Amino acid sequence: MSETVTPPSLWARLWRHPGFLLLPGIGIVALAPLLGGTISGFLREALGKSPALSLFSAALVAALSIFAYWVFVHFVEKRPFTDFSPQGAAREWGFGAAVGFGLMTAVVGVIAAGGGYAVQGTNPVHVLVPVLAMALGSGVVEEVLVRGVIFRLLEEWLGSWAAIALSAALFGLAHMGNPNASLWAAIAIALEAGILLGAVYMVTRRLWAAIGLHMAWNFTQTGIYGVAVSGLTMDGLLRAQISGPELLTGGAFGAEASLPAIILCTLSGVWFLWRAHKTGQVRPSRRTRLTGVVA
Repeated sequence: MSETVTPPSLWARLWRHPGFLLLPGIGIVALAPLLGGTISGFLREALGKSPALSLFSAALVAALSIFAYWVFVHFVEKRPFTDFSPQGAAREWGFGAAVGFGLMTAVVGVIAAGGGYAVQGTNPVHVLVPVLAMALGSGVVEEVLVRGVIFRLLEEWLGSWAAIALSAALFGLAHMGNPNASLWAAIAIALEAGILLGAVYMVTRRLWAAIGLHMAWNFTQTGIYGVAVSGLTMDGLLRAQISGPELLTGGAFGAEASLPAIILCTLSGVWFLWRAHKTGQVRPSRRTRLTGVVA
């Protein structure tokens, strides 16, 4: 006599749906920078502002973001926490950092060859501390949220291609609130960074390489070459003069809004997408997996 199988309730089906899980995922991970910012504010009031405190605050926010992501994965999704597995972490982070450094160096080199970038002098090495804090905070927090939660769950729901398009568009739009932002800058960020970082995650299926790339991208652009990053101006090792058409230099938003960055970094993203396809990392939509019907 066969046993009667009780179908899962509507709530159980919703809770397992990646589209539904986007809401608690974003909410839980977004709490980390809010909590870290609150703690950092108390510390600044007690100790005063300092570069060392800014670096500590960035490290705190990064650690809280990873912890919040673990809480979501472990307690809500109830799946293995593989995005931050330690084995091979240094290699993957280093690979991503090398890609980020190389791309930004190439972009600045092309801008300089076109007459849009010239070195005027240097700054003391201590200017790198706040830049490192910025790179650490943005690299970890944004990758955990955008690639770890948003891209991954969109991919599980709608498939890899839709997830790349949607997460890249959201990543670009998120930068509209930055200083000196424009629709053109948001489109540039979506094409060159949104596609590239999502594709790197697809190839590795972990967050280390994407974080390394994001951190090095920001650190190299501002910390080494003294170029504004996503509209934010900070001192770098080199004091640079930026001049010429905005299509060449990116204008006040920085090199990310330049045509050289769009071309070089988007092509790199397409290459990583090709690698993901060749290695079988392109995933179908939930509907296709469940029904076998290609949408």
